[in-house]
Amino acid sequence: MIQLIAQPWWVNLLILVPLAVYFSWRSSRVPVGLRQLISSGVFAAAFGVLEAVVVVYLRAAAGMLPGYQGTLAHFRSPGELHQSYDDITQIPQTLLTLEGFREAATILMLLSVAFLSSGIPRVQTAVFLWAFAIWDIVYYAALWATIRWPLAITDPDVLFLIPVPWLSPVWFPLLVSGLVIAAVLLTRRTQTRA
Repeated sequence: MIQLIAQPWWVNLLILVPLAVYFSWRSSRVPVGLRQLISSGVFAAAFGVLEAVVVVYLRAAAGMLPGYQGTLAHFRSPGELHQSYDDITQIPQTLLTLEGFREAATILMLLSVAFLSSGIPRVQTAVFLWAFAIWDIVYYAALWATIRWPLAITDPDVLFLIPVPWLSPVWFPLLVSGLVIAAVLLTRRTQTRA
């Protein structure tokens, strides 16, 4: 039997997104401006930090930050790090419901930024993918900066709960996000001034 990286099986297909974007846009480049990428990237980075902070709050509320005594200073040593919430049965149902709403709101906010960026569907798609990828990378970086998780990029994580829990090692979404950023940059039509 083939060992898949992520569960459920179809989450593994996300690796095809940056490849599909690159191959479908490389001949007919996307006219996404540098200003659009910078402004959506700044929003996504700030939102990634905000999301990480919310996840820290949720984990603290669920008692999933061992040694938590009201300060993040206790998480600076690797010996007292919390575990990923790969076992979602530890999370109370009320917090899982809130987590689902948070995830849906995240996607809607990133989509809103994309729709506000342009009226051209390809540009909207590029901005959404760009913002999502930056948000995802900054989210993990902010978690590591605040509570030193993940300990390694091989640590398991719950990526999303909608419609069912998506599970994978941390490196998988980081790889997909990095490839998405590269695909958007490589297929971007640079505009020259006359």
